[in-house]
Amino acid sequence: MRLFIVTLWCIGLSVLPALGDDTIRIGAIVSATGPASFLGEPEKNTALMLQDKINSQGGILGKKIEIVIYDDETDVNKAVLATEKLLKKDKVVAVIGPTTSGCCLAVEDKYDKAQIPLVSMAASEKIVKPVKKWVYNVAPLDRHAVAKLYKFLRTKGIRKIAIITVSDGFGQSGREVLKELAPGMGIEITADEVYGPKDTDMTAQLTKIKGSGAEGIVCWGTNPGPAIIAKNRVQLGITLPLFMSHGVASKKFIELAGDAAEGIYLPAGRLLIADQIPDSNPQKKILLQYKKEYETRFKSPVSTFGGHAWDSLFLVERAIEMGKSADPASIRDNLEKITGFVGTAGVFNYSPSNHNGLDENAFEIVVIEKGEWKRVK
Repeated sequence: MRLFIVTLWCIGLSVLPALGDDTIRIGAIVSATGPASFLGEPEKNTALMLQDKINSQGGILGKKIEIVIYDDETDVNKAVLATEKLLKKDKVVAVIGPTTSGCCLAVEDKYDKAQIPLVSMAASEKIVKPVKKWVYNVAPLDRHAVAKLYKFLRTKGIRKIAIITVSDGFGQSGREVLKELAPGMGIEITADEVYGPKDTDMTAQLTKIKGSGAEGIVCWGTNPGPAIIAKNRVQLGITLPLFMSHGVASKKFIELAGDAAEGIYLPAGRLLIADQIPDSNPQKKILLQYKKEYETRFKSPVSTFGGHAWDSLFLVERAIEMGKSADPASIRDNLEKITGFVGTAGVFNYSPSNHNGLDENAFEIVVIEKGEWKRVK
């Protein structure tokens, strides 16, 4: 009997790895709750939707995928804890996320050390500049957005601007690029104001801007701050045109800002205006399909940020298929070889020196009219 039990135990041990080998585990860190939940919730929804879709189509390399999702609650410390769990307990082969730049910058070095690929959904260029061997991202960079916006400002005859940026990773990265690119693009910054992520009134900063000689205002941040600024601007009777960053490219901004959102311009990905782009654009089919699938399942509008999860997960899938392996080193190596990948954010062309893979062409200029996004041609 003892021999029989020991034999069964040994057989069980030999079977366990085989069972484990039938599943590819991919981690995800999202801000499904907290201040950035309007970004993280659609990312979480998209990841779960794609897990079901990929598995229903046979998985990757014939194996099911399991996405292990942690909510960092828009908290840097919890993003660190989630990273530790994914790397040490869950034994994932790759990770998508985190949602916010601040959380990503706090954890990205851990992935380099663990030699597990991270495909971030955050936008700060500091995430991928300088290039880190195991870290990629899918959101168009601040540099791309600023260049697109500055060119548009020039077409509107605006040469002098005031900037107001949030004091977090995304806002301050944007602030640096806004200041860096301005001289070379013929833009003068007449005021440089900053607000905190939890601030609920920015009238003091806007009052200073009002008397700065600016011809327009550029706000760089994510909700709820930009929506408050839009409202404060109206309350103060400021008639200067207001421009936002891609950080508010979701319906949530329009809901929060209400009537104060009317007439605001910003650079945004094409997902928001998928039905308005030419049929010849290679992204159109993918965007419309993702939009239909997401809105049918979750009964809520699709957002740019959910699209980041779409891009991240399918890029990891592509890397696994290219290398015919779910080994982390193979995934990393093959991510770097991906070119011409049509995603929701644009057409990705990664390389050893470029772990973002996008350029200024990922953006369209959109304007809010009657509570809806409209492409500016």
